[in-house]
Amino acid sequence: MLLAVPNFSEGRDPARISALRAALAARARVLDRHSDRDHHRTVFTLAGERRPLAESLLAGAEEALAQIDMTHHRGLHPCVGALDVCPLVWLRREDREIARRAALVVAEAIGALGIPVFLYGELAASEERRERSFFRDGGLAELGRRMADADLAPDRGPAVPHPTAGVTLVTARPPLAAFNVELDTPDAVVAQRVAAGLREAGGGLGGVRAIGLPLESGRAQVSTNVHDPISVPLGEVVERIRGLAAGEGARPIEAEVVGLIPERALDGYPADVPIRGFDPALHVIERRLP
Repeated sequence: MLLAVPNFSEGRDPARISALRAALAARARVLDRHSDRDHHRTVFTLAGERRPLAESLLAGAEEALAQIDMTHHRGLHPCVGALDVCPLVWLRREDREIARRAALVVAEAIGALGIPVFLYGELAASEERRERSFFRDGGLAELGRRMADADLAPDRGPAVPHPTAGVTLVTARPPLAAFNVELDTPDAVVAQRVAAGLREAGGGLGGVRAIGLPLESGRAQVSTNVHDPISVPLGEVVERIRGLAAGEGARPIEAEVVGLIPERALDGYPADVPIRGFDPALHVIERRLP
């Protein structure tokens, strides 16, 4: 059993989101869907065996190609493609190689649709390609320029972005936690400063990637990916944000989890920063897949 967590650059149109879900659900079990208007992004969590899961992801890529036009996309979340990110996730160490092989099959199939594919993380061709930010910095237009100038060749597919679907980033990995924390301030600069101190690249917590964003709700958000939420549980992330935000005259007041997380990611989680809409029976991996 593997998981997959495809991220689509559509978070506002219910009909398009439903079409994406239907394409994915025909071949795999959909465990969760998380759509965000501010980020203009939908993240599905799928479960299945290697072959049907790969077929499901290809069906999702085909539907995204039909439904999403990146020339009109505007959202807070950095992105470069209609099917922006497509990770295969192993839950047991012995399934790591199965997930890696499945990811390469998916990458080849998406490339055959005319969409360039870049491999990142453990599948990256070089150290600089490991981080998604290497491809996303400057957005799709800048990535297209780098590709057109022959500065950056894709791992699969054509040499330039698809005119409407852009490119797709593919990897295989263990579970991570996509975790967002909202502050009691509308000031995105505060969130950006907190994110800078929180993320590993700024000397913060190991394996944490973070950006600061303004939300339509009037709050600022620290949006994170915690690459090893067992070694760095979400409670530790909240407490580090609390300390950094205090220096800016702000505090964390609410959080959200995107998708599913391991049980131990909740170790020591503080009661005063509730996770909006979180149900352990639905959003903890071990409880959905015993």
